[in-house]
Amino acid sequence: MPKIIAILNGKGGVGKTTTAVNLAAQFGKKKKVILVDTDIQGSASWWFGRNQNGMGFDLSQETNPQLLGRLKAITGYDLVIVDTPPALHSDALATVVAIADYLVLPTPPAAMDLAALIDTVKAAVVPVGIPHRVLLTKVDTRCINEAIEAQNTLQRLGIPACKSFIRIYKAHERAALEGVAINQWRGRNAKEAESDYRRVAEELQRDWRK
Repeated sequence: MPKIIAILNGKGGVGKTTTAVNLAAQFGKKKKVILVDTDIQGSASWWFGRNQNGMGFDLSQETNPQLLGRLKAITGYDLVIVDTPPALHSDALATVVAIADYLVLPTPPAAMDLAALIDTVKAAVVPVGIPHRVLLTKVDTRCINEAIEAQNTLQRLGIPACKSFIRIYKAHERAALEGVAINQWRGRNAKEAESDYRRVAEELQRDWRK
């Protein structure tokens, strides 16, 4: 059976779809990956649909909880990455969390975003006991200390967080507009932006092997 990784946050605008697409592209270098878009906004599907040459993984758009409950039975893939809706009480989200092997929770390090993320962890993650890790996103390169403080806060609360984080670059927006993953984009700061997701993917894989 494939490993199911859900990208989760009850708040929108935190880099959830960007994380789902770029992790799928990173893991797709060595694994057979499918990204399942369960968000009714369909951002991942829109992004994927702009690329005629593919991004190194497959994509399926599905919001039906009954069908999502069968993801464990999918064949032909090593990894299923699920971009979930930003709604903690959605049936689709509840279904995916119930069958997921691992949760990645993206959040910017700003205090309000972090507070919302902590509420998400308490409400949707801790009760089900699934292995998880918070990923700090949209980190301002001029304020790295803010990310470090956020990591320390999460550690004090007993919430596991990735040591790596995702810096904010215009490259991410431009890659999405061009319909490519960041590892396919060739503009300014492309290498720096891609290296962030590469480090996160490597860190997650090390965590899975424990």
